[in-house]
Amino acid sequence: MEQLHNYYLNKDEPNKSCLLALRDIILVQDVHIIETQKWGMPCFCYKKKMFCYLWVDKKTDEPYILMVEGKYLDHMELEEGGRSRMKILRVNPHKDIPIRTIESILQKALDLYRTGTIKLK
Repeated sequence: MEQLHNYYLNKDEPNKSCLLALRDIILVQDVHIIETQKWGMPCFCYKKKMFCYLWVDKKTDEPYILMVEGKYLDHMELEEGGRSRMKILRVNPHKDIPIRTIESILQKALDLYRTGTIKLK
């Protein structure tokens, strides 16, 4: 867990504060969300099923939330890019975090798991 903690602490501002705020926003959405680390990045699981990740775009140096089951989510702020399954939500660390937008997307994604659209093991 210390390695995961260091992921955040090793980031420069304003990305560090932005990522920590995003982490808090994600974790309070549901009691069944836990944080772990996969492929060197913070991964959030819902009832042990991968739900979303936090990462920083190497080209733009901009944090984003990667929604694992993004293909099921239809929201104008989500970017598909070249991905077939996942979508990302970019967050500008120099502006106020769009908390309502993020919460709305996270809750829609959680509903995929809660309703059985995404099967839990």
